[in-house]
Amino acid sequence: QVDLAESGGGLAQPGGSMTLSCVASGSIININAMGWYRQAPGKQRESVAIMTSTLTTYAESVKGRFTISRDSAKNTVTLQMNSLRPEDTAVYYCNIEAKVRQYNGIKRGSYWGQGTQVTVSS
Repeated sequence: QVDLAESGGGLAQPGGSMTLSCVASGSIININAMGWYRQAPGKQRESVAIMTSTLTTYAESVKGRFTISRDSAKNTVTLQMNSLRPEDTAVYYCNIEAKVRQYNGIKRGSYWGQGTQVTVSS
C-alpha cells in the first residue's frame, strides 16, 4: 500500500507564487522517480516536472518558473511555482514510480495522489 499526501494549492494571483508538497508513505522499498502532473478542465493530464536520481525534466510551459525538488530521505517532492499564469490553473497530481512490498511479493508501479487544485486568477 502506498499513500501520497499532497499539500499546498489554492488561489493565487497572476505573477504570484505557490508551493506544492507531496509525501509518500507505505511499504516503499525505493523510489525511482517523483514528479508532478496537472490536468486542466477539458484537457488531458500532462507532465509538469519529473525528477529521478539523474535527471530532471520540465514541461516547456513551466521552464524557468517552476522548480522541483526532492528529499529522498523523507520521500518528499516539492514544486515551487513562481510567476504563475492563469493557464497554470489545473488540478495538480503527485506521482511516484516505486518498488513496493506487497503481501505476495515485490512490485514496481506508478502511484498517484488525489490531486490538489491550483487556481490562478485576479
